[in-house]
Amino acid sequence: MKNQFLITIGILSYSIFGYSQDTLSISKKEIQEKIADANLQIKQAEKTYQSAKADYQQSNALFLPNITASHTGISTTNPLMAFGSKLNQEILTASDFNPTLLNNPAKTQNFATVISIQQPLLNADGLYERKAAFAKMQAYQLQTERTKEYMQLEVSKAYMQLQLAYKAVTVLTKAERTAQANLKLIDNYFKQGLVQKTDVLNVQIRVNEVTNQLQYAKSNIQNASDYLGFLLNEDTKNKTYKPSEELESNISVATVTTEVPENRKDIQAMTLSTSAYQKMYLSSKMNFLPRLNAFGSYELYDQTLFGTKANGYTVGAQLSWSVFDGYKSIGKMDKAKADFQKASIETQQYKKQSQLEVNKTNRQLLDAENKVKLSQLAFEQSQEAYRIRQNRFTQGLEKTTDLLQSETQTIQKELEHVQAVFEYNFTKQYLQFLTN
Repeated sequence: MKNQFLITIGILSYSIFGYSQDTLSISKKEIQEKIADANLQIKQAEKTYQSAKADYQQSNALFLPNITASHTGISTTNPLMAFGSKLNQEILTASDFNPTLLNNPAKTQNFATVISIQQPLLNADGLYERKAAFAKMQAYQLQTERTKEYMQLEVSKAYMQLQLAYKAVTVLTKAERTAQANLKLIDNYFKQGLVQKTDVLNVQIRVNEVTNQLQYAKSNIQNASDYLGFLLNEDTKNKTYKPSEELESNISVATVTTEVPENRKDIQAMTLSTSAYQKMYLSSKMNFLPRLNAFGSYELYDQTLFGTKANGYTVGAQLSWSVFDGYKSIGKMDKAKADFQKASIETQQYKKQSQLEVNKTNRQLLDAENKVKLSQLAFEQSQEAYRIRQNRFTQGLEKTTDLLQSETQTIQKELEHVQAVFEYNFTKQYLQFLTN
């Protein structure tokens, strides 16, 4: 019965701890190379840029001609249409001027092939709309590049979190072995009558606590692995990533710029976006100026389908001016002005918020550096305290509860130190991202 129980526990452990899953070793360099091509957020940003680029390409219509072709067939007894169709076909005769035939013409057929060309010559509002579209396209291009930089930061954080999860498992596995050794020692003492049953139970409770913490740590490995797979747009079913590099145990203090650079890509994108709104405002003002466009057409007429018996052409130019459109243009200009002013204010606010974030992160980096130093000292002190208590305990000079408390404190301080190193390294990368 006991053997069956152990086998059952082994099977559950195999399933719970995920040993049946494939473990894939992955390096930080490898994920940074993958992220640019695989990440869905980057792909969305690229499509947004391509959409803005297509909008800019549409503005080529400001300089290029608009060419259309049509073929129309009619059958009519309308006096005016019938007379005009014969005239276009160049088949009009003297008898067609008979008033009776003019008023009551016979059924007349006409097939017309028309090729039309419209060429813009001067459209001031369109020029500024084109400039606005170009600024918008550049803004989205910079925003796409900034998104790539952010996802590099995010995937680096995810990789460090995976390293942290594996490190926690390592620490807690060592703690579990220590707890099991203490349990074995206490159990021997109990059999010798040197300790009470409560001491054995306390140590057993401690073993269960460490085992439970270890299970949570192993679950965190899968959580971190799944998130890394999400960033890389890869299926992590029955797969677990394992970092090829261990989490750094020390920090390297670096001096980072504390000012937000004007050439930071997202700030440049905001500035270009404001410029686009300004161009749209100027375009709405230019809407009050006249437009000059040229046009022309070449026509083919015949009684039969696709016939070419008669032909003619028309060329000309048109100067048009919308004198008053019921306050529509004025309202459009006021709206464009308000949008431009709003964009200017948003850009100023974004720059100030970015500087606030840099200042805050810089202080967090100093705090994280201090935390690493203190956690390192606390961990070393707790190790020494545990070593002393363990030696005294074997000599019968320490209580079991004191030994367990010291052991718990040692594990806690080691995990705190690992967490502090992680926080410092990520904060440093984040600050570099903010000032890049």
